[in-house]
Amino acid sequence: MKVEVFLADQALSLENAMVRIYKNTNDEIVYENFFVTKETGSTVEIPLYAPPRALSLEEANDERPYETYNVEVRIAGFDMQEVVGVQIFAGETSYLPVNLIPNRNRNTNIRMVSALPDHHLLTNYGGNNEGQTPPTTRILGEIIIPTNITVHLGRPDNSSAENVTVPFLYYLKNVASSEVYPSWPYEAIKANVWCQMSLALNRIYTEWYPSKGYDFDITNSTAFDQAFVKDRNIFDTMSNIVDEVFGDYIQKANFTEPYYAEYCDGKQAQCPGLKQWGTVDLANRGYTAFRILQYYYGDNITIQHTDNFQDLKSSYPGTPFRMGSSGQQVAQIQEQLNAIAINYPIIPEIFPVDGVFGETTEEAVRAFQRQFNLAVDGVVGKGTYYKISYIYAAVRKLAELGSLGQINNLYSGEWPGTILREGDKGVEVQLVQYYLSSISLFYQQIPSVSIDGRFGRELANAVTSFQRAFQLIPDGVIGMATWNRIFQVYSSLDNQIVPADKPPQYPGRPIALGGTGTIVENIQNALNTVSSQYPAIPVTTADGIFGQQTQNAVKAFQKQFNLTVDGIVGLTTWNKLFTIASQINMGDQPANGLPPFPGTTLRVGSRGNDVLLMQNRLKFISIYYNTIPNISADGIFGNATRNAVIAFQQLMGLTPDGLIGVQTWNLINNTYSELMSSSYSLQ
Repeated sequence: MKVEVFLADQALSLENAMVRIYKNTNDEIVYENFFVTKETGSTVEIPLYAPPRALSLEEANDERPYETYNVEVRIAGFDMQEVVGVQIFAGETSYLPVNLIPNRNRNTNIRMVSALPDHHLLTNYGGNNEGQTPPTTRILGEIIIPTNITVHLGRPDNSSAENVTVPFLYYLKNVASSEVYPSWPYEAIKANVWCQMSLALNRIYTEWYPSKGYDFDITNSTAFDQAFVKDRNIFDTMSNIVDEVFGDYIQKANFTEPYYAEYCDGKQAQCPGLKQWGTVDLANRGYTAFRILQYYYGDNITIQHTDNFQDLKSSYPGTPFRMGSSGQQVAQIQEQLNAIAINYPIIPEIFPVDGVFGETTEEAVRAFQRQFNLAVDGVVGKGTYYKISYIYAAVRKLAELGSLGQINNLYSGEWPGTILREGDKGVEVQLVQYYLSSISLFYQQIPSVSIDGRFGRELANAVTSFQRAFQLIPDGVIGMATWNRIFQVYSSLDNQIVPADKPPQYPGRPIALGGTGTIVENIQNALNTVSSQYPAIPVTTADGIFGQQTQNAVKAFQKQFNLTVDGIVGLTTWNKLFTIASQINMGDQPANGLPPFPGTTLRVGSRGNDVLLMQNRLKFISIYYNTIPNISADGIFGNATRNAVIAFQQLMGLTPDGLIGVQTWNLINNTYSELMSSSYSLQ
């Protein structure tokens, strides 16, 4: 053992300090004479007995693999310091730092150096954590190595426990010396140090404790974090390995945050993560440190490195984000709100994620604020900023072993590395839904999908349709080839003008009574356009407020077009409303105000909004001409529709072929318009 004596809190070495070493039993003196520190504040290396090294779990169970000693340090003008329970391993140099306090009251300070934790379980719920649920967090914008770290010497809820701030490098060496034995194989120790580094950086990155209002970064409670013993001795082996890998951390493939590398001792406690004693057996079998980590955490982990050393500071920039703000932090807010929207569908999705705080972002912020009882102003101030980060970390499980991860470059279009199939949910699903919804505006054979982050039958059908259209295997599964092709097609269409006869992008969630904003105003304008041709639909005030008047108009529209009459604008109602409105109110509409011929002859097997329009008009005409059968308006051109078309053609002296070409289309529209005008004059 080598004892190093310093003036407390000043890192000044103390020469001529006297060091006495004795054992726990009967105050047995190990050496008669004191050891005296040199100019550097250090003693010589003091030989001490320790039992043979334990290389396996079985050996550790048979005999404690270390010996403990007590150390007494004194020098004139300073309080005497006693350190109890210093661990000594065979063949290992142990460095014991001792900080002396100038003598005021001639006190003797005794501090205990505990052994390795007997019951070690790192979890955020269950175990020794008394069933608590994982707290939520906020997120730093980058991965940093902190200059210093503040450690709470107790459970987080123990307000009387001391906080100590130490250099981060020393913290890691202390944790390594407190968690595992220096007698273990090199690869086992290295694997454990990587876990300790990664877990600590995860706490830093997620601002786990500061986000809850605590004034520390991590605890030394092994029920919550990892062991740290104030002023304990540091083993030479641990110091060297920490120096070697300092700045390394574990990361899951395609994820941003340092991996929450949960671990336990594997002897007294069990957990789903790494087993500390199990690393010894694996190392003895020839496993490298990285292979040991893969054994416990899976093959999709990597070791990353950063030299980004900084003092810790809050992630909030100090200035609120509002309409007109832009930049990387706005993009981060948009990304986080999109992820939260999967669990809280009242929040509209923001696409594209472009770092520009526009109307859609403001609407999402307002919805978030309503959901979590914040002041609803659409501005991301300090309170809203932290709350968004709290909920984002919770829904993505960033500080848990089973983290869903903060995905690298998700919005760049790069394949996230995960095969998506029916039943999955998440931000990856949400993004591909956005891509396909945009593509469907240009490719009629690909149906539009809602953006809700859930891979259901609707999305599976759209994926299969896309795969058929672009010569891929039509299995409805999104692997790398399908993902890349979807993004390629989306990118090629990104700057093109949306076809005029296509509905605008569905916002991703139903709009109903109580809704407000630009989207509601657009719905009201579309309803008023349709009401110009369908008088059963009442005119509503376009004020952006979804009140009773708007709900009545939506119900009338749904009844007119044989939809579920619930007064809610879901995906189906949205698409039909805006498609019909665009047909009625487009710039290329004929001078007579009637919808233009779609360019394709309608026949048995045709389907869509054009068929629906003709069915509704034939249905209205049949009221006045009983030779035309009354039909259902479902958008599907079947035999009943064909018979109605033939009856209309016979009535009007056309060739009764049951096809709706240009002539039949225009005549149906003209007849409908004339009958509609006559119905007005009779009222």
